[in-house]
Amino acid sequence: MIQSSQYHIIYFDGICNYCNSVVQFIIRHDKNKKFKFAALQSEYGQAFLSDNQFDQKVFNTFIYQKEGVVFTKSTAALLVSRELSGGWKVFYVLIFVPSVIRDFFYDLIARNRYRIFGKRESCMVPTKEIRERFIE
Repeated sequence: MIQSSQYHIIYFDGICNYCNSVVQFIIRHDKNKKFKFAALQSEYGQAFLSDNQFDQKVFNTFIYQKEGVVFTKSTAALLVSRELSGGWKVFYVLIFVPSVIRDFFYDLIARNRYRIFGKRESCMVPTKEIRERFIE
């Protein structure tokens, strides 16, 4: 088991097509390979949810763990954007919008993500080229 405090870990819904696309996007723009990934449905993800008092059956929250500190929803997404290469850092300015407003829009997308983008029968299996980026 890896020591989570050393890494920037992104926990995501492994069967959500939109979430998997976001993970692929982050991998493409994470030139320094700063991020590791874990599906919330994985054994590692389930242990994380349990250890941090999250519901182990609800996978609609994007979670970012940076050096042991846990961030969720829009705050997590904006903190991740700040670490990406290219112009994606500019979105971090939205951190100044109150989280209640940001998370309203986050929750709207999260509630409808399967209906809009679809879902898989099982979690994504990473390709050989990116396998080292995934915890399990």
